[in-house]
Amino acid sequence: MNSEATVADTLNCVKGQSYENIEHIIIDGNSSDRTLGIVNQYDHIAKIISEPDKGIYDAMNKGISECTGDIIAILNSDDVYVDSNVIRNIVNAFQTQNVDSVYGNLVYVDQHDLNKKVRTWISKPYKKSNWLFGWMPPHPSFFVKREVYEEHGGFNTSLRSAADYEIMLRFLYKRNISVHYINEVLVKMRRGGVSNSSFLNRIRANKEDRMAWKKNDLQSYFFTTSLKPIRKVHQFFI
Repeated sequence: MNSEATVADTLNCVKGQSYENIEHIIIDGNSSDRTLGIVNQYDHIAKIISEPDKGIYDAMNKGISECTGDIIAILNSDDVYVDSNVIRNIVNAFQTQNVDSVYGNLVYVDQHDLNKKVRTWISKPYKKSNWLFGWMPPHPSFFVKREVYEEHGGFNTSLRSAADYEIMLRFLYKRNISVHYINEVLVKMRRGGVSNSSFLNRIRANKEDRMAWKKNDLQSYFFTTSLKPIRKVHQFFI
């Protein structure tokens, strides 16, 4: 989906948050369409960086390096928070639970209709062993303290589609950072994505999932990464 067609939805959902202490940083890959013109209409944005990058994970690392706040959230230009209280509730969870990270649920929606639900990703409470059976939380609903990135590093840009899987595996499974689950839908994500856009891409993504374990010197079961897409089938029936 072209960000020009969706970025206003994303900007409005952040601007409309009831929690006011938000540092909204925009990372743009030197786009040539109307995206920057739309972005420049919003006065709540703290910083805009528009320059060529080496892909989405490189852009995410740039954004993380610019952040000065205590908690980092990553929201792509296709995604929106479900309501105006998401960030307030996330901040409250960090404060009351005293944890390094928080995650919740996500719904996939139609590319052209944010109210048309396609599937629902219910994460369930955290259990470390679930990683071995193909589990992962939805990355857009994963909020992390800035100090975690500073201590354990950012996204591995050698991975084209599984760097989000790898960084959560590294933080939660390998480094055992503390985590709290909110049993609420936090993000609406438009249907699509590189790893699921074709059967061939799904095969490539599965290879990268296995690489994520190897890069962290972790041992998984032979069926771990194969279960990852299978676990998502039931999401279409929730």
